[in-house]
Amino acid sequence: MKNVLIIGSLLVFTATTTFAQDEMVYNEPAGFILHKTTKAQREENRLIRREKAASAPAYMTAQHFMIDFPNATNVNWKLANFEEASFTLNGKEMKAFYDPDNTLIGTTTPASYSDLPANAQKEIAKFYKGYTPRSVMLFDDNEFNDTDMILYGNAFEDEDNYFVEMTNNNKTVVLQVNMEGSVFYFKDISYSNVK
Repeated sequence: MKNVLIIGSLLVFTATTTFAQDEMVYNEPAGFILHKTTKAQREENRLIRREKAASAPAYMTAQHFMIDFPNATNVNWKLANFEEASFTLNGKEMKAFYDPDNTLIGTTTPASYSDLPANAQKEIAKFYKGYTPRSVMLFDDNEFNDTDMILYGNAFEDEDNYFVEMTNNNKTVVLQVNMEGSVFYFKDISYSNVK
């Protein structure tokens, strides 16, 4: 036992003297050998860790996502109002949103203006003359989750809806269209208002 202790002490002493020349530091209490880093390097490492943490979902959210969308590819996570996964499923670009309880709130997929109910298209043409559709998105609600969704910075009741961005020169508005074809003004996102 004494021999092991003496050999171990010699190895530690040799390691500290050898590595000290290569700008290594022996951290006695913990027994680890660490590289010296500059303040700028430490700050850069902190920023990298924060960025990774900001793009990683909670473990349970990731598990639920894999169950909800087992064939998803090109998955990227973003943390904002909810945990948001952008991914491809069956050739379609989608986003899935999860609440703080790691439960799916709903998904969004790109849609086309012609996907809107016919009565909604007529109402939009009547009340938004001079506007042209810029993009259309379908929000598909998870009926088993009561969490209200937030899109464009606004919360709305749980149900399936289309969201239509309409532009007229420098003015852009978002319209909410339900599955029955009712059209509601949702938000002004004109270029001057976008931050």
